[in-house]
Amino acid sequence: MSNNIEKTITAAHSGGSDPNIYSALTLAYLGDCVYEMYVRSYLVSDGNHKVCELHKAATKYVCAASQAEFFHKIEGMLTNGELAAFKRGRNAKSHPPKNADVIDYKIATGVETLIGYLYIIGETERISELMSHLFK
Repeated sequence: MSNNIEKTITAAHSGGSDPNIYSALTLAYLGDCVYEMYVRSYLVSDGNHKVCELHKAATKYVCAASQAEFFHKIEGMLTNGELAAFKRGRNAKSHPPKNADVIDYKIATGVETLIGYLYIIGETERISELMSHLFK
C-alpha cells in the first residue's frame, strides 16, 4: 500500500495522474483535504495562535455555506475543464448533513471536486491562485 500512496502523490505533484479514473466523490474527498490544508496554512501564516482559536477560525472557511460563497467568487475565472470538474462533483449523488443547506452542500462538493481535480493533475499553482480569493 505504501508504494501506491507514493505513486499517487508523485503523480499528482508531477501532473501525471488522470482525474477521470476517480469518481467525483473521491476527488471531493481529496479536494476537501487540500482545501483545508490551504485554509490552515493561511490561518497560521501570521504567527502562532491557540489551536482552539485556529480551529474556530477554520470552521468558518470550510463549511458548506462558505465554500458555496467561495465558488461564486471564482466562478467567472474557471476554465471549461475546471467548470466541468466542478459540475461533476456538484451533480454527484451524495447525502448532505442535517445542518447544511442542500444547495450549498452540492456547491461545496463541487468545489472540493474541483480542488481534488486540480491537485491530481498537478495544478497546485492554480489551486493557490483560486484559493487566494477565499481570503479576500
